[in-house]
This record gives sequence, structure tokens and C-alpha cells, in this order.
Amino acid sequence: MRIHLPNSAFLGNLDPFLRGFDPEDPTTLEITTNKHWISLHPVVLAMVGALGLTLDAKRIRCERLEAKSKHYLERMGLFKLLGIETGIRIAEHEPAGRFIPLTIIKDSDGLSRFITEMIPLLHLDPRHAKPIEYIVSELIRNVLEHAHTEHGAVVCAQYYKKSNRISIGIADTGIGIKRSINQAHDATTHLEAIRLALTPGITGATRREGGTDLNAGAGLFFIKSIAKVNRDYFALYTGDALYKLLKAPGAAKRALRADPFADKHSKSDGLPAWQGTVVGIDLSLDATEEFTVLLDLIHETYLRTMRERKKTLYRRPRFT
Repeated sequence: MRIHLPNSAFLGNLDPFLRGFDPEDPTTLEITTNKHWISLHPVVLAMVGALGLTLDAKRIRCERLEAKSKHYLERMGLFKLLGIETGIRIAEHEPAGRFIPLTIIKDSDGLSRFITEMIPLLHLDPRHAKPIEYIVSELIRNVLEHAHTEHGAVVCAQYYKKSNRISIGIADTGIGIKRSINQAHDATTHLEAIRLALTPGITGATRREGGTDLNAGAGLFFIKSIAKVNRDYFALYTGDALYKLLKAPGAAKRALRADPFADKHSKSDGLPAWQGTVVGIDLSLDATEEFTVLLDLIHETYLRTMRERKKTLYRRPRFT
């Protein structure tokens, strides 16, 4: 495999980066970088980290870093995760409230720790932070329960003070959305699978309309909805397909639609195949009226879901 870290790769211009990924020869990973500057969305770091977990460190080669921003990659824990010694020495400042370096999550305890670390990055009232914690938790829980990967989820997050935005990347090298969704639905392409995964009430666990009370399928729809309301980017990449929610014009109505293809978006297929699923998120944290209303709605859904889960957990079989 070969992957190149360009001078800029964020959700808005993610497509060229993905097209430059070469998944051939999964027994090795070669990382090349821009010589002058590297500025990356956390999802890019999560992808490289996820690829690295599938290999022994001896099978990973990273060319000598010359870009001034190489210290950023070191601080975000990329080389530590890959097992690469770069010789870069930095003064590590407290990351709380600013970023979460690359983190591997394999169980519920790891998920709980990540969510706890994410709270200071949100810079929101606790009532409005809770829905976002819930959604991100659901997205990662999807990996733990449905991706069928021994390597878990690789996550990374950063807060940008100037724009009051948090960016999150989640990547895994599991079975991907198509294989997961096809357990209960018929999707012949990865794009069709993405469309189903982003549709509320659809889950790979059952064909029943509305899914189940405990399915985590709402996570993707909710996170896309927040991005839609706040005119942020959202990207979902699996197999050879990419779906990207685009920023709508300021005068456009922000109505939520069940069909993700009805929103302003771009979609691509025929991309280099990613074995697993990648989710990239940008969330503006400015408390607009629509943002607040949507978070309240998601909070109600969260409370209802938690009640149902507790009922199931403590329900005992009845014998007659």
C-alpha cells in the first residue's frame, strides 16, 4: 500500500487525497509526504493509523520528513502508533480542550475514556454537549459491534478556536458498510450501501421498517443532520465509494431529508478501495437556534435509547 500526505487534505478537498491512495500489496505500507508543508484533517491521520495497525512496524516505511509541520504529526501520535522512530523531539503541552491524538478504541472502556477526553473540546453547555457525545459514541460503537475487526477503531479530534469548530476522524479496516448492510438489505454497490446507512430507520441488523429500538444506525443520520444544519462538511468513505455533504448556500433551507442524496452533496465511486469504513466530521459549535433545536431533539432520542437499553439489560426470561 502507498499513501501520500499532501500539503492540504481536509473534508472539502478530500477527493484528491483518496485518489492518491494505492491499496495494492497490503503486506507493506509506504508513506510519502509533501516536502514543504502538511496540513491535514484528523480523518486523514486516522486512516493512516488504521492502515498501520494491519502491519508489523517493520513493514511500514515513511520517507524522511522535511516539512516544518512534521512536529504536528509527531504530536498527534502518528509515528508512535505506527511504531516508527523519527528522532523528532517536541515539548508536549497539555492537549485537553485542544485536541485528542490518535487513539485506538477496542472496547467500551476505551470508548468511555475517549468520550471523556472529547468533552472539553466541545466548549458547549453540558446539555448540548451530551447529544454530540452520544452520536460520536454511537459511531464508534458501530465499529466495535459491526465492523468485525481485531484492530478496533482509530479516532482523532481537534478543536479550532478561530472558527469554533471541532473536526473528528474515525477509521477502521473492518468489513465495510456494504457487507454489514447486506446482512438485512440488498445493496449492489458501495454507494447504495452508503445511501442506506445514512437513511434513518435502516440498520444492518434487521429488515424491519424503522430498525430496532437499540440499533445504532441513527448515529450517521444525526451527525449528517448536524453538519447540514450548521453548513459543515461530512464525509463517508467505504469500499470504492465516497459520499460528501457539501456546504449549502446561506439562503438555502436547512430542512432535514431522509434521503442523503436529496441534500447538497458530491458522490464518487471507482475510488481506490478502502477495506473498512472512514467517517470525517466538521462541527461548528456556534449556538444557532436551529443547532440548539436539533441538539434538543437528539438529546431526547438519547434518553429514550438509554432507557430501552437498560430495559433490555435487566429484562429476565419469564417461564410459565
